[in-house]
Amino acid sequence: MNDYVLTLSCPDRPGIVAAVSGLLAERGCNILESQQFSDRESDTFFMRVQFTGAPGPGGGAVAGADELRGAVASLASDLGLQWHLHDLASRPRMMIMVSKGGHCLNDLLYRQRSGLLDIDIAAVVSNHPDLRPLTQSYGIDYHHLPVGTGGKAAQEAEILTLVEHYRVDLVVLARYMQILSDGFCAKLPGKIINIHHSFLPSFKGARPYHQAHARGVKVIGATAHYVTADLDEGPIIEQEVARVDHAHSPEELVAVGRDVECLALARAVRWHAEHRVLLNGDRTVVFR
Repeated sequence: MNDYVLTLSCPDRPGIVAAVSGLLAERGCNILESQQFSDRESDTFFMRVQFTGAPGPGGGAVAGADELRGAVASLASDLGLQWHLHDLASRPRMMIMVSKGGHCLNDLLYRQRSGLLDIDIAAVVSNHPDLRPLTQSYGIDYHHLPVGTGGKAAQEAEILTLVEHYRVDLVVLARYMQILSDGFCAKLPGKIINIHHSFLPSFKGARPYHQAHARGVKVIGATAHYVTADLDEGPIIEQEVARVDHAHSPEELVAVGRDVECLALARAVRWHAEHRVLLNGDRTVVFR
């Protein structure tokens, strides 16, 4: 029996939950988890349903993915659904991009190997060679792609070639300290997650923890968000904070910040991989 996740959004109206649950019941599917949210501001309904296909003769599912997609497509035309059906037997494939700071990369590698992230790490790409030994100790391909004489356009073209080669579903910027071009972002909408070393929208740009120290903040944080052409303005998936005080030096804030960055990014990657994040304009709906 395969497990599936159906995510959908549509104009809000009565009967959506009944229509979806009835469709699944008619095909012998068993709902394991169902969450929904009505955004009254945009009059939009969001839903995530995780379910199991019913066992048929010989142990196969009565309703396979193709049949389910056909049934949902028919319902979509009636309700105006934007939807995706995910077969959980197929794990998402992730490419991590990193520069010199290895704390987020190390955390993701560990979580994936230990079974805390149900995702495959296909490759790591960096504009520096420093983290090759760490990556290769996990048996994962490492590609050193500096911004060379060909410029950013040539480097990004190489990265996109790797995305296609490794059949990548998600690109994660684990402290990748290069700004992606508008064209690169446009090719992977909703498929790039960045960890910003600040509690956005505060303290953008360089040295955010030093900025925070100069302002005497009592809470610092990190923000995991989808990447768009608008720098650091993409829909926020998760944020994490830690309390600090006047005794913390800028260097100590950086150390605390590393921990919250790892937590926020790991949660965002996990929720994306489990199809719990739905885009709602410039915001997200996260079914935790």
